[in-house]
Amino acid sequence: MAIDPSGHDLQRFLAQPDDGAPVVMLNLLRFGDDGRARYEAYMRATAPHLARVGGSLLYAGVGDAALIAEAGQAWDAVLLVRYPSRAAFLAMVTDPAYQAVARLRHDALVEAVLQPTHPWQVSPTP
Repeated sequence: MAIDPSGHDLQRFLAQPDDGAPVVMLNLLRFGDDGRARYEAYMRATAPHLARVGGSLLYAGVGDAALIAEAGQAWDAVLLVRYPSRAAFLAMVTDPAYQAVARLRHDALVEAVLQPTHPWQVSPTP
């Protein structure tokens, strides 16, 4: 199960067009034993690194029972984290000071999805 982005994952992320626009990272999280408490420790330790690159936590929610999902598709938590750009995200995750606390995230999770998103301009319906 995927938890941490690999070098290949980061290369693929950087290969996407970067117009310097903000990126909102969707985080889908499945916790291991005592994972929620461990992830909360990671969030506290990461806050200064996120702020340093101009990022912010937009939303954090604990998952309820899935309304529509196949077996095993429900997630324990969902986060939306805004970064000012792809470069800002990369600067944070490659910083040695951040990497020193990233192990807290790894130890908290058994599975994760990190999916960058950008605004979808939907026309209002008449």
